[in-house]
Amino acid sequence: MIVTPGNLTPAGARIVKVPVLLQEVSVQIPLKARIKFPDPVLEIKKIKKRVKVTQCRLIQPRTTRGPRGKLFLSGFVRKNIQYATPFCADKEEVSSRIRSLTVDIPFDCVVEIDEFLTPPVGPFFNVRREFDFLVNQPLPAGFPEKDELMSNDLSQFHQQSTEFFNEMIFCELVRSDITEWDEATNRRPLKDGPFEEGVFTELVEKMVLDLVLKVLQNQQVRVNAR
Repeated sequence: MIVTPGNLTPAGARIVKVPVLLQEVSVQIPLKARIKFPDPVLEIKKIKKRVKVTQCRLIQPRTTRGPRGKLFLSGFVRKNIQYATPFCADKEEVSSRIRSLTVDIPFDCVVEIDEFLTPPVGPFFNVRREFDFLVNQPLPAGFPEKDELMSNDLSQFHQQSTEFFNEMIFCELVRSDITEWDEATNRRPLKDGPFEEGVFTELVEKMVLDLVLKVLQNQQVRVNAR
């Protein structure tokens, strides 16, 4: 099958409505966060991360250089941190409990789209137009009898309006890559524990988030069966 944009339907062709790829976008977002733990942390055991996109909206500013857009992205990185917190220690060993902390690290950015693989359809703007009728009315005393007041009737209001229901442009998350640097800021020696052990309650995180997204719109396309 060959799928091509168009509105004509020659013999054997059909028009279908399908998601059409407008552009594939890659964006790099730097993030920084300070994480506070409810317990003293002896050691980070494991970190699991999930990217959540809460908003992806394309705005098309008016320009003379062809179709362009600004993609507004919002979301957060959900981090689940498993860590060991000590409850008993001596000079030779440390006993710990495994606990976890889940935090959301928000992000918010704007991506410039200079060109589209397939141009968006619309948006088509709503139109409201007023129209009036000529009304002849007699003039009050003080005007010549043969003259009349020609004007529209202020007691009437006439309007024609057109409303378009445009197809929303939406996104699909394809891939995320996260590179991070986590560093304790208040580490101190573990009381009564081995000399090399320590605990902390605050972590400063520097993160680079790389996202790949597809920007799509439902459009009518012509399908030719061969």
